[in-house]
Amino acid sequence: MKLNKIQLKNFRNYENLMLDFHPNLNIFLGQNAQGKTNILESIYFLALTRSHRTSHDSELIRWGAERMTVTGEVEKRNSKIPLELQLTKQGRKAKINHLQEKRIADYIGTLNVVMFAPEDLDLIKGAPAGRRRFIDMELGQIKVIYLYDSMRYGRALRERNAYLKEFSQKIDPIYLDVLDEQLVEFGNKVMASRTEFVENLANIASDIHKQLTHQTEELSIQYVKSVKQDFATELRAIRQKDIARRQTTVGPHRDDLQFFVNEINVTSFGSQGQQRTVTLSMKLAEIELIQAETGEYPLLLLDDVMSELDNTRQLDLLETSIGKTQTFLTTTTLDHLQNLPKELQIFNVTAGNIKKSES
Repeated sequence: MKLNKIQLKNFRNYENLMLDFHPNLNIFLGQNAQGKTNILESIYFLALTRSHRTSHDSELIRWGAERMTVTGEVEKRNSKIPLELQLTKQGRKAKINHLQEKRIADYIGTLNVVMFAPEDLDLIKGAPAGRRRFIDMELGQIKVIYLYDSMRYGRALRERNAYLKEFSQKIDPIYLDVLDEQLVEFGNKVMASRTEFVENLANIASDIHKQLTHQTEELSIQYVKSVKQDFATELRAIRQKDIARRQTTVGPHRDDLQFFVNEINVTSFGSQGQQRTVTLSMKLAEIELIQAETGEYPLLLLDDVMSELDNTRQLDLLETSIGKTQTFLTTTTLDHLQNLPKELQIFNVTAGNIKKSES
Protein backbone atom coordinates (compact mmCIF):
# COMPACT_ATOMS: atom_id res chain seq x y z
CA MET A 1 0.00 0.00 0.00
CA LYS A 2 1.37 3.38 -1.02
CA LEU A 3 0.20 6.99 -0.90
CA ASN A 4 1.33 8.46 -4.20
CA LYS A 5 0.25 12.04 -3.60
CA ILE A 6 -1.80 14.31 -1.40
CA GLN A 7 -3.43 17.72 -1.74
CA LEU A 8 -4.40 19.94 1.18
CA LYS A 9 -6.81 22.84 0.92
CA ASN A 10 -7.17 25.00 4.05
CA PHE A 11 -5.74 22.28 6.29
CA ARG A 12 -4.05 23.82 9.36
CA ASN A 13 -1.46 26.31 8.04
CA TYR A 14 -1.65 25.10 4.43
CA GLU A 15 -3.91 27.05 2.08
CA ASN A 16 -3.19 24.91 -0.97
CA LEU A 17 -0.46 22.27 -1.02
CA MET A 18 0.26 19.38 -3.38
CA LEU A 19 2.94 16.77 -2.70
CA ASP A 20 4.13 13.64 -4.51
CA PHE A 21 5.70 11.01 -2.27
CA HIS A 22 8.57 8.56 -2.54
CA PRO A 23 7.38 4.93 -2.33
CA ASN A 24 10.00 4.08 0.31
CA LEU A 25 10.97 6.84 2.79
CA ASN A 26 9.85 10.47 3.03
CA ILE A 27 11.59 12.77 5.52
CA PHE A 28 10.18 16.17 6.49
CA LEU A 29 13.06 18.25 7.82
CA GLY A 30 12.69 21.55 9.63
CA GLN A 31 12.59 23.37 12.93
CA ASN A 32 9.64 23.09 15.32
CA ALA A 33 6.33 24.84 14.55
CA GLN A 34 7.00 25.00 10.80
CA GLY A 35 4.25 22.59 9.69
CA LYS A 36 6.00 19.21 9.57
CA THR A 37 3.59 17.43 11.90
CA ASN A 38 0.64 18.90 9.98
CA ILE A 39 1.64 16.83 6.95
CA LEU A 40 1.60 13.59 8.93
CA GLU A 41 -1.63 14.65 10.59
CA SER A 42 -3.22 15.17 7.17
CA ILE A 43 -2.24 11.64 6.10
CA TYR A 44 -3.63 10.24 9.33
CA PHE A 45 -6.81 12.25 8.79
CA LEU A 46 -7.13 10.98 5.21
CA ALA A 47 -6.95 7.42 6.53
CA LEU A 48 -9.04 7.61 9.70
CA THR A 49 -11.17 10.76 9.18
CA ARG A 50 -9.91 12.27 12.45
CA SER A 51 -6.79 13.80 13.93
CA HIS A 52 -4.35 12.07 16.26
CA ARG A 53 -3.69 15.42 17.97
CA THR A 54 -7.08 16.97 18.69
CA SER A 55 -10.72 15.98 19.09
CA HIS A 56 -11.85 19.44 17.95
CA ASP A 57 -12.37 19.29 14.19
CA SER A 58 -12.54 23.07 13.91
CA GLU A 59 -8.83 23.25 14.73
CA LEU A 60 -8.03 21.48 11.45
CA ILE A 61 -9.66 24.17 9.30
CA ARG A 62 -7.34 27.01 8.34
CA TRP A 63 -8.11 30.25 10.13
CA GLY A 64 -10.74 32.24 8.22
CA ALA A 65 -11.83 29.34 5.97
CA GLU A 66 -15.25 27.68 6.01
CA ARG A 67 -14.06 24.21 5.02
CA MET A 68 -10.99 22.15 4.36
CA THR A 69 -10.33 19.28 1.98
CA VAL A 70 -7.72 16.53 1.90
CA THR A 71 -7.42 14.42 -1.24
CA GLY A 72 -4.99 11.65 -2.02
CA GLU A 73 -4.21 8.79 -4.34
CA VAL A 74 -3.69 5.38 -2.76
CA GLU A 75 -2.07 2.54 -4.68
CA LYS A 76 -3.11 -0.98 -3.68
CA ARG A 77 -2.31 -4.11 -5.65
CA ASN A 78 -1.48 -2.03 -8.72
CA SER A 79 -4.81 -0.17 -8.63
CA LYS A 80 -4.97 3.55 -7.90
CA ILE A 81 -7.79 4.76 -5.65
CA PRO A 82 -8.64 8.46 -5.28
CA LEU A 83 -9.71 9.44 -1.76
CA GLU A 84 -11.27 12.70 -0.59
CA LEU A 85 -12.28 14.01 2.80
CA GLN A 86 -14.04 17.33 3.24
CA LEU A 87 -14.60 18.89 6.63
CA THR A 88 -16.93 21.76 7.41
CA LYS A 89 -18.45 23.02 10.63
CA GLN A 90 -21.47 20.84 9.80
CA GLY A 91 -19.45 17.62 9.60
CA ARG A 92 -17.40 15.56 7.16
CA LYS A 93 -17.93 14.00 3.74
CA ALA A 94 -15.88 11.08 2.46
CA LYS A 95 -15.40 9.93 -1.13
CA ILE A 96 -13.79 6.83 -2.62
CA ASN A 97 -13.24 6.86 -6.39
CA HIS A 98 -15.10 10.21 -6.47
CA LEU A 99 -18.25 8.58 -5.03
CA GLN A 100 -19.51 9.79 -1.65
CA GLU A 101 -19.83 7.16 1.04
CA LYS A 102 -23.08 7.14 3.02
CA ARG A 103 -21.30 6.04 6.20
CA ILE A 104 -17.85 7.07 7.38
CA ALA A 105 -17.37 3.50 8.62
CA ASP A 106 -17.47 2.33 4.98
CA TYR A 107 -14.61 4.69 4.13
CA ILE A 108 -12.21 3.79 6.95
CA GLY A 109 -9.86 0.95 6.06
CA THR A 110 -9.23 2.02 2.47
CA LEU A 111 -5.95 3.55 3.60
CA ASN A 112 -4.23 1.98 6.61
CA VAL A 113 -1.70 3.83 8.75
CA VAL A 114 0.31 3.25 11.90
CA MET A 115 1.26 6.44 13.74
CA PHE A 116 4.16 6.65 16.19
CA ALA A 117 4.28 10.04 17.92
CA PRO A 118 6.00 11.24 21.12
CA GLU A 119 2.78 10.90 23.08
CA ASP A 120 2.71 7.19 22.19
CA LEU A 121 5.71 6.72 24.46
CA ASP A 122 3.20 7.33 27.25
CA LEU A 123 0.95 4.53 25.99
CA ILE A 124 2.22 2.12 28.62
CA LYS A 125 2.36 4.43 31.64
CA GLY A 126 -0.42 6.83 30.66
CA ALA A 127 -4.13 6.82 31.47
CA PRO A 128 -6.41 3.89 30.47
CA ALA A 129 -8.35 6.14 28.09
CA GLY A 130 -5.30 6.36 25.85
CA ARG A 131 -4.98 2.58 25.69
CA ARG A 132 -8.69 2.19 24.87
CA ARG A 133 -8.30 4.76 22.11
CA PHE A 134 -5.31 2.82 20.79
CA ILE A 135 -7.43 -0.34 20.54
CA ASP A 136 -10.33 1.48 18.93
CA MET A 137 -8.27 3.23 16.26
CA GLU A 138 -6.22 0.21 15.24
CA LEU A 139 -9.03 -2.32 15.39
CA GLY A 140 -11.35 0.01 13.48
CA GLN A 141 -8.97 -0.02 10.51
CA ILE A 142 -9.10 -3.78 10.03
CA LYS A 143 -12.62 -4.65 11.17
CA VAL A 144 -15.35 -2.41 9.80
CA ILE A 145 -18.11 -4.01 11.88
CA TYR A 146 -16.21 -3.00 15.01
CA LEU A 147 -16.65 0.66 14.11
CA TYR A 148 -20.41 0.11 13.85
CA ASP A 149 -20.61 -1.84 17.11
CA SER A 150 -18.44 0.69 18.94
CA MET A 151 -20.52 3.58 17.64
CA ARG A 152 -23.77 1.91 18.71
CA TYR A 153 -22.32 1.10 22.13
CA GLY A 154 -21.21 4.70 22.58
CA ARG A 155 -24.67 5.95 21.64
CA ALA A 156 -26.36 3.53 24.07
CA LEU A 157 -23.92 4.53 26.82
CA ARG A 158 -24.61 8.24 26.31
CA GLU A 159 -28.37 7.62 26.41
CA ARG A 160 -28.13 5.57 29.58
CA ASN A 161 -25.90 8.09 31.32
CA ALA A 162 -28.12 10.98 30.28
CA TYR A 163 -31.18 9.16 31.65
CA LEU A 164 -29.42 8.40 34.95
CA LYS A 165 -28.42 12.04 35.35
CA GLU A 166 -31.79 13.56 34.46
CA PHE A 167 -34.18 11.09 36.11
CA SER A 168 -32.16 9.69 39.01
CA GLN A 169 -35.02 10.52 41.42
CA LYS A 170 -37.75 8.86 39.34
CA ILE A 171 -36.18 6.02 37.38
CA ASP A 172 -38.52 3.87 35.29
CA PRO A 173 -37.05 0.35 35.69
CA ILE A 174 -38.73 -0.90 32.50
CA TYR A 175 -37.20 1.89 30.41
CA LEU A 176 -33.83 1.31 32.06
CA ASP A 177 -34.14 -2.37 31.10
CA VAL A 178 -34.49 -1.30 27.46
CA LEU A 179 -31.39 0.87 27.69
CA ASP A 180 -29.49 -1.96 29.37
CA GLU A 181 -30.42 -4.39 26.59
CA GLN A 182 -28.93 -2.08 23.97
CA LEU A 183 -25.82 -1.52 26.05
CA VAL A 184 -25.31 -5.26 26.57
CA GLU A 185 -25.95 -6.17 22.92
CA PHE A 186 -23.26 -3.91 21.51
CA GLY A 187 -21.00 -3.99 24.56
CA ASN A 188 -20.60 -7.75 24.24
CA LYS A 189 -19.70 -7.37 20.56
CA VAL A 190 -17.14 -4.68 21.35
CA MET A 191 -15.52 -6.80 24.06
CA ALA A 192 -15.41 -9.88 21.85
CA SER A 193 -13.68 -7.98 19.03
CA ARG A 194 -11.23 -6.37 21.43
CA THR A 195 -10.39 -9.72 23.02
CA GLU A 196 -9.55 -11.28 19.66
CA PHE A 197 -7.57 -8.22 18.56
CA VAL A 198 -5.47 -8.05 21.72
CA GLU A 199 -4.73 -11.77 21.61
CA ASN A 200 -3.51 -11.51 18.00
CA LEU A 201 -1.51 -8.36 18.69
CA ALA A 202 0.02 -9.85 21.84
CA ASN A 203 1.26 -12.92 19.98
CA ILE A 204 3.04 -10.81 17.37
CA ALA A 205 4.35 -8.26 19.88
CA SER A 206 5.76 -11.01 22.09
CA ASP A 207 7.91 -12.39 19.26
CA ILE A 208 9.09 -8.91 18.25
CA HIS A 209 9.93 -8.02 21.85
CA LYS A 210 12.08 -11.12 22.19
CA GLN A 211 14.03 -10.07 19.10
CA LEU A 212 14.47 -6.50 20.35
CA THR A 213 15.76 -7.69 23.74
CA HIS A 214 17.89 -10.55 22.36
CA GLN A 215 15.63 -13.19 23.95
CA THR A 216 16.10 -11.78 27.47
CA GLU A 217 12.56 -10.47 28.01
CA GLU A 218 9.15 -12.10 27.69
CA LEU A 219 6.31 -9.69 26.92
CA SER A 220 2.67 -10.49 27.63
CA ILE A 221 -0.33 -8.22 27.09
CA GLN A 222 -3.66 -8.67 28.83
CA TYR A 223 -7.02 -7.15 27.99
CA VAL A 224 -8.58 -6.28 31.34
CA LYS A 225 -12.38 -6.07 31.25
CA SER A 226 -14.39 -4.23 33.85
CA VAL A 227 -17.08 -6.83 33.15
CA LYS A 228 -15.94 -9.94 35.02
CA GLN A 229 -18.82 -12.33 34.33
CA ASP A 230 -22.07 -11.66 32.43
CA PHE A 231 -22.58 -8.05 31.37
CA ALA A 232 -26.37 -8.06 31.80
CA THR A 233 -26.14 -9.67 35.23
CA GLU A 234 -23.53 -7.18 36.40
CA LEU A 235 -25.58 -4.21 35.18
CA ARG A 236 -28.54 -5.42 37.23
CA ALA A 237 -26.34 -5.98 40.27
CA ILE A 238 -24.91 -2.45 40.20
CA ARG A 239 -28.09 -0.66 39.11
CA GLN A 240 -28.63 1.10 42.41
CA LYS A 241 -24.99 2.18 42.52
CA ASP A 242 -25.26 3.56 38.98
CA ILE A 243 -28.44 5.43 39.89
CA ALA A 244 -26.74 6.93 42.93
CA ARG A 245 -23.66 7.93 40.94
CA ARG A 246 -25.71 8.95 37.88
CA GLN A 247 -23.38 7.12 35.52
CA THR A 248 -22.63 3.67 34.13
CA THR A 249 -19.78 2.18 36.15
CA VAL A 250 -19.14 -1.06 34.26
CA GLY A 251 -18.66 -1.85 30.58
CA PRO A 252 -16.02 -1.71 27.82
CA HIS A 253 -15.71 2.07 28.33
CA ARG A 254 -13.90 1.16 31.58
CA ASP A 255 -11.58 -1.51 30.13
CA ASP A 256 -7.78 -1.36 30.03
CA LEU A 257 -4.61 -3.09 28.87
CA GLN A 258 -1.85 -4.40 31.11
CA PHE A 259 1.73 -5.13 30.03
CA PHE A 260 4.05 -7.59 31.71
CA VAL A 261 7.75 -8.14 31.05
CA ASN A 262 9.08 -11.29 32.67
CA GLU A 263 5.82 -11.31 34.69
CA ILE A 264 6.44 -7.81 36.10
CA ASN A 265 3.83 -5.13 35.41
CA VAL A 266 5.79 -2.55 33.41
CA THR A 267 3.05 0.09 33.73
CA SER A 268 3.67 0.26 37.46
CA PHE A 269 7.20 -1.04 37.90
CA GLY A 270 8.96 -0.97 34.52
CA SER A 271 11.88 1.30 33.71
CA GLN A 272 11.51 4.00 31.08
CA GLY A 273 13.67 1.93 28.76
CA GLN A 274 11.42 -1.10 29.19
CA GLN A 275 8.30 0.98 28.63
CA ARG A 276 9.72 2.40 25.41
CA THR A 277 10.75 -1.02 24.16
CA VAL A 278 7.27 -2.37 24.87
CA THR A 279 5.78 0.59 22.99
CA LEU A 280 8.09 -0.04 20.04
CA SER A 281 7.14 -3.73 20.08
CA MET A 282 3.47 -2.74 19.99
CA LYS A 283 3.92 -0.39 17.05
CA LEU A 284 5.89 -2.93 15.04
CA ALA A 285 3.27 -5.55 15.89
CA GLU A 286 0.53 -3.24 14.58
CA ILE A 287 2.28 -3.16 11.22
CA GLU A 288 2.44 -6.95 10.99
CA LEU A 289 -1.12 -7.44 12.24
CA ILE A 290 -2.58 -5.05 9.67
CA GLN A 291 -0.62 -6.84 6.95
CA ALA A 292 -1.90 -10.21 8.17
CA GLU A 293 -5.51 -8.99 8.20
CA THR A 294 -5.55 -6.96 4.97
CA GLY A 295 -2.78 -8.47 2.87
CA GLU A 296 -1.01 -5.08 2.59
CA TYR A 297 1.45 -3.24 4.79
CA PRO A 298 0.15 0.07 6.18
CA LEU A 299 1.85 3.44 5.92
CA LEU A 300 4.15 4.19 8.87
CA LEU A 301 4.05 7.74 10.25
CA LEU A 302 6.92 8.67 12.59
CA ASP A 303 6.36 12.09 14.12
CA ASP A 304 9.63 13.26 15.69
CA VAL A 305 10.13 10.05 17.64
CA MET A 306 13.57 9.14 16.36
CA SER A 307 15.19 11.72 18.62
CA GLU A 308 13.38 10.08 21.54
CA LEU A 309 14.83 6.65 20.79
CA ASP A 310 18.42 5.58 21.31
CA ASN A 311 20.47 4.39 18.34
CA THR A 312 19.68 0.73 18.98
CA ARG A 313 15.91 1.30 19.01
CA GLN A 314 16.21 3.56 15.94
CA LEU A 315 18.01 0.80 14.09
CA ASP A 316 15.43 -1.80 15.19
CA LEU A 317 12.59 0.42 14.00
CA LEU A 318 14.16 1.29 10.65
CA GLU A 319 15.39 -2.22 9.89
CA THR A 320 12.00 -3.72 10.67
CA SER A 321 9.88 -1.19 8.78
CA ILE A 322 11.93 0.22 5.88
CA GLY A 323 11.39 -1.87 2.78
CA LYS A 324 8.06 -3.15 4.04
CA THR A 325 6.19 0.09 4.59
CA GLN A 326 6.07 3.46 2.93
CA THR A 327 7.39 5.61 5.77
CA PHE A 328 6.88 9.29 6.58
CA LEU A 329 9.23 10.80 9.15
CA THR A 330 9.50 14.26 10.68
CA THR A 331 12.67 15.51 12.32
CA THR A 332 14.52 18.71 13.18
CA THR A 333 17.89 17.28 12.17
CA LEU A 334 19.39 14.34 10.29
CA ASP A 335 22.37 14.14 12.64
CA HIS A 336 20.87 11.55 14.98
CA LEU A 337 19.42 9.33 12.26
CA GLN A 338 21.43 6.17 11.66
CA ASN A 339 21.51 3.75 8.71
CA LEU A 340 19.10 5.59 6.46
CA PRO A 341 18.43 3.88 3.12
CA LYS A 342 19.63 5.49 -0.12
CA GLU A 343 16.16 5.45 -1.63
CA LEU A 344 14.38 8.36 0.01
CA GLN A 345 13.01 11.86 -0.45
CA ILE A 346 13.77 14.76 1.87
CA PHE A 347 11.34 17.67 2.12
CA ASN A 348 12.62 20.89 3.70
CA VAL A 349 9.85 22.63 5.66
CA THR A 350 10.05 26.32 6.56
CA ALA A 351 7.02 28.32 7.72
CA GLY A 352 4.65 26.15 5.75
CA ASN A 353 6.78 26.21 2.59
CA ILE A 354 7.96 22.79 1.43
CA LYS A 355 10.78 22.15 -1.03
CA LYS A 356 12.25 18.86 -2.16
CA SER A 357 15.92 18.28 -1.50
CA GLU A 358 18.15 16.02 -3.53
CA SER A 359 20.55 15.37 -0.65
